[in-house]
Amino acid sequence: MHMATIYGAERRGTTQNEKLVIGASSLGTVFEWYDFYLYGLLATHISKQFFSGVNETTGFILALGAFAAGFAVRPFGALVFGRIGDLVGRKNTFLVTMGIMGLSTFAVGLLPSYGTIGIAAPIILVGLRLLQGLALGGEYGGAATYVAEHAPDGKRGLYTSFIQTTATLGLFAALLVVIGFRNMLGEETFGSFGWRLPFLVSIILLGVSMWIRLQLSESPVFLKMKEEGTTSKAPLTEAFGRWGNLKVVLIALFGAAMGQAVVWYTGQFYALFFLEKMLKVDGATANVLMAVALALGTPFFVIFGWLSDLIGRKPIIMAGCALAAVTYFPLFGALTGAANPALARAQAAAPVSVVAHGGDCSFQFDPVGRNTFDARSCDIAKSYLAKNGISYANVEAAEGAVAEVRIGARRLVAPDPSVVTGEARKGAVAAYQAALKGALAEAGYPAKAEGMNTVAVVAILWFMVLLVTMVYGPIAALLVELFPTRIRYTSMSLPYHIGNGWFGGFLPTTAFAMVAATGDIYYGLWYPVVLASVTLVLGVLFLPETFRRDIGQ
Repeated sequence: MHMATIYGAERRGTTQNEKLVIGASSLGTVFEWYDFYLYGLLATHISKQFFSGVNETTGFILALGAFAAGFAVRPFGALVFGRIGDLVGRKNTFLVTMGIMGLSTFAVGLLPSYGTIGIAAPIILVGLRLLQGLALGGEYGGAATYVAEHAPDGKRGLYTSFIQTTATLGLFAALLVVIGFRNMLGEETFGSFGWRLPFLVSIILLGVSMWIRLQLSESPVFLKMKEEGTTSKAPLTEAFGRWGNLKVVLIALFGAAMGQAVVWYTGQFYALFFLEKMLKVDGATANVLMAVALALGTPFFVIFGWLSDLIGRKPIIMAGCALAAVTYFPLFGALTGAANPALARAQAAAPVSVVAHGGDCSFQFDPVGRNTFDARSCDIAKSYLAKNGISYANVEAAEGAVAEVRIGARRLVAPDPSVVTGEARKGAVAAYQAALKGALAEAGYPAKAEGMNTVAVVAILWFMVLLVTMVYGPIAALLVELFPTRIRYTSMSLPYHIGNGWFGGFLPTTAFAMVAATGDIYYGLWYPVVLASVTLVLGVLFLPETFRRDIGQ
């Protein structure tokens, strides 16, 4: 008898077990995402605590870089734990990943600051982020595979969509915990030590998650395969050493996961950082706005997962990528007008530009954090603007010309370092920055967000989350269906985690570095727009439709 028929017969009477599988797998994965995303939400505080030995702009980008480090190793976690999952089973593998994730998160809450132990603090922090990334690299593929292998034919999109909600629910849970502690302690106390508490309470979540996962049994598809002796002896070789499967892995990566990832991280992380860093919305308010948008948008993961069982995975994912590529620039422009209308008015009435020779300007990011950007007039002109998130245009000047900042019709010539040296230069730079601050204030540039249209901000954020649900809701089912059972855990995990770990995880760092390099606060959007467009083209041409496939093979 065909294995799928046997498997289908077995499952018809296991409705309650299927509910337990979905609920337990999803809840456990929510807690892992909670652990993983706490760091991103608290990047500003972590920058101050662990990167305080560098300048503010560099510290923030380095903090985002450490955030991205957790994403960098996710593909390696996918290889390590994917192989184990295909060899010994799905359940035990994600018990191990959960333990690593939970203990690493708890340790961040105990880690002494840069002021206490110096350079060891950021080094240990990055090490903990790497452990988190390895753990998450093994978690997602296991949970998605486990649930899909329990799902009835025709409902895999619906069943796995609950796993897809877990990343957003984990972020939502982290937002609520952070907001709760902020309100309970006040901003000053929270910034001093209260930011550690969300990390420390994760040890409770770890205990609950481990208990929940221990109630589960192994996937019936894996057990059947094991009974028949058809498990893979070398999952990595089969998955990536044979062109037939490697080709599918590459299509899954570039024709689906890459675009899905940049839409996900733009809608749920870059938008949050943009509100706080560029639009000067205070952190607590930005968190609340994003939490509301997530609450309104999360049901659509399940809706699009269910819809993908009816019309297919591919059209929904491709539509999400297309909408993102077309709408991101106008969406973020509208977000500026809604979140900080005073800033939008100032940008329109008194645009800022830097007139300088391009060859005299440095990239406004210092990896070692020791550059004071005062050796050239262009750097003096730009450093204050970059530090304060002021968008500016670059106007080319003759070589050797002293740089100037134009704010509307007003011109402020920077100090010439070839003329002003030593202590006099420091005084001149300080005086120039004070003049820029005063001129920006006179031109209407606010020190913090003013006159916010809260409803409009939430609506814009919700639409971005809606795009996230389109690309993310059906993708677990798609990836599971692309690969055979014997190498499914390994094969689906790698493209997912390269897409989300590398292309998605590095998005905030890369996008803000692009902004720092150009001075245009919207320039970083080219990163997700281009990658979503590439996925759209490749996906339409090469990605197969999978929603009617039998996965019991």
